[in-house]
Amino acid sequence: MKGGPIVVDTSAWVEHVVDSATGRAMARLWPERDRTIVPTIVQLELAKWGLRELDEPRTDQLIAYTQKCLVRGLDTRLALLSAEMHREHGLATADAIVYATARRAGASLLTCDAHFDGLSSVIFEAKR
Repeated sequence: MKGGPIVVDTSAWVEHVVDSATGRAMARLWPERDRTIVPTIVQLELAKWGLRELDEPRTDQLIAYTQKCLVRGLDTRLALLSAEMHREHGLATADAIVYATARRAGASLLTCDAHFDGLSSVIFEAKR
């Protein structure tokens, strides 16, 4: 799939890694590595999930893969935009950071988390 940059939310990564029906449905939407934006908060969430649900070597592989993508960290400007996204859309802190990262980059957000459904520039795939 060609196009602009896409922030991939933790929910999409998890479905992709476990090869669920939702993950397989999102495969057609999955961006190439050079267009995949990974907020550092997503790396944190993936590491937490991986250490709980996978083994350490598989978790390390997953995080190593994300490091080959376009990693974006939290700075003051993004923190303030995240606070605005929280206020406007009622998003939890991590979700506000993920959405603000997409907005700041002019990117779409690929997710299967229903609380993002209907927001601007969101590519939502309902869980199956």
